[in-house]
Amino acid sequence: MTSMTFWMLAATFLPVAAALLLLFVPKENRKVFEWGSLLAMLVSFAISVPFFFAYDRGSAAVQWAYAAPWISALGVKFSVGMDGISLLLWLLTTFIGPIGILCSWEAIQERRKEYYIWMLVLQTAMLGVFITQDMFLFYLFWEVMLVPMYFLIGIWGGPQKLYAAIKLFLYTLAGSVLMLVGILAIYFLQKKVTGGYDFSIASFQAMAPVIAQQAKNWQILVALAFFVGFAIKVPMFPFHTWLPDAHVQAPTAGSVILAGILLKMGTYGFLRFLLPILPDATKQLMPWFIALALIGIIYGALVAMIQKDMKKLVAYSSVSHLGLCMLGMFALNPWGLKGSLFQMINHGISTPGLFLAVAVVYDRRHTRMIADFGGLSKSMPVYATIFMIMTMSSIGLPLLNGFIGEGVILMGTFQAYPWAAVVATTGIILGAAYMLWMFQRVMFGPISKVNEEMSDMTTREVLTFAPLVVAAFWIGIYPSPLMKIMDAPVAKLVEQVQPGFFKAEALAEKQAAAAKLGMKGNAAPAHHEAAPTEHGAPAHEAPAPEHGTGHGGGH
Repeated sequence: MTSMTFWMLAATFLPVAAALLLLFVPKENRKVFEWGSLLAMLVSFAISVPFFFAYDRGSAAVQWAYAAPWISALGVKFSVGMDGISLLLWLLTTFIGPIGILCSWEAIQERRKEYYIWMLVLQTAMLGVFITQDMFLFYLFWEVMLVPMYFLIGIWGGPQKLYAAIKLFLYTLAGSVLMLVGILAIYFLQKKVTGGYDFSIASFQAMAPVIAQQAKNWQILVALAFFVGFAIKVPMFPFHTWLPDAHVQAPTAGSVILAGILLKMGTYGFLRFLLPILPDATKQLMPWFIALALIGIIYGALVAMIQKDMKKLVAYSSVSHLGLCMLGMFALNPWGLKGSLFQMINHGISTPGLFLAVAVVYDRRHTRMIADFGGLSKSMPVYATIFMIMTMSSIGLPLLNGFIGEGVILMGTFQAYPWAAVVATTGIILGAAYMLWMFQRVMFGPISKVNEEMSDMTTREVLTFAPLVVAAFWIGIYPSPLMKIMDAPVAKLVEQVQPGFFKAEALAEKQAAAAKLGMKGNAAPAHHEAAPTEHGAPAHEAPAPEHGTGHGGGH
């Protein structure tokens, strides 16, 4: 175990260690739970920051890897490590954690001890999902993180909290069981082929050629088992119906964590498991997947547009935005996959910011109805400014993070499915419409006396928003560091899903260059092996016609 691996594990398990210590603190010590949990989250984040700079951006391999025997009879190891995909989501999780704690200080007034302990346990479970390199360990963390979220909604949620918590639990559990069936199907196939058991993610991905030789129906059924498990978590249409209830009933920190991190578990599962392990079945089912993504984009936007509750509007916007992430992913090319991953990060910044903005006015008025507000920019100018930044981040204003993600997704989608990119653009336009309409109704127009007396944001609330605002501008202005982390692992993933993709792309570029030269009066090379000479003309170039015919030999 290297020192960096040790610190990776320290950042991951520090929150649950703090939770164990808080068990021994009397429940009356409110400040200990608030400051103790915040300190644990901040230290975890501080430990994680050096990994952003230490990551080798030229390598697609799993870095800081460590494996130790655990359940040898089943082929289970305690195996951890990260590549660029998991690193970015792991960093996002440590970044959002302190914000979730800080926004809870005033909102949570009862059973604080249990609340902060569950928040810390949830943090470790989410971080564990991203560092694990063993399918058994992944499934363990995947299931564990459901329990704290169930209690956070079921105990500290709104009037219909039990309904929302049970709905979340049943949906997610159903998806998890289906995913487990898919995992076991590949696990026992592996035993039949290799003669041994191995739960490592690398061994599952190495099974892709063997899986491709199985019966088509078997492949499709296993792919659907994974798909449903991850699609519920995203959530994709029509598996999304648990999300609005969970968001609306959850406490503010629950909505922040749910939108910022938990929804990314589903998209991460697609990238890590479904695409590289079952590429052939995925491509067979791709028309259906793309259709569901496009329906989610448009449907989520249209339903968001008619919402009267601000929190429910933001919840449905997640269905639309994550549908866009899935569309980019299903393009199966570098731009689409990078845009999808980039937009996961962006959604984890802008949407928590919107939920926090809704919470600010709810704490003062105890209502989230858009019609109850108006003219708040007069009484709450600081709040109006921050709400505007988060809104513009969500709809993709240039210089903010959302613009980069949406642009790259559309580039990748247009390369693969131009018609789908056009439909997705319609969803983006609708997204701008409903977000700006909400902002206009809340912030401008006549102001009532009760709204005029509302106090502006406190220092604690401003500090809660500050990291999100800084991140939104930083990513929007200088996205290159994040893109470079994605390059190598995304290229590896593309090659796993579409072998020979980059060779075909290079060949197409050579042919296009040859055709361009031909249009200038030069003959194109007869075969793709022909390479340009040092003067830029193709090798073995046929002599140009004595009198240009206008066709240029570009055959």
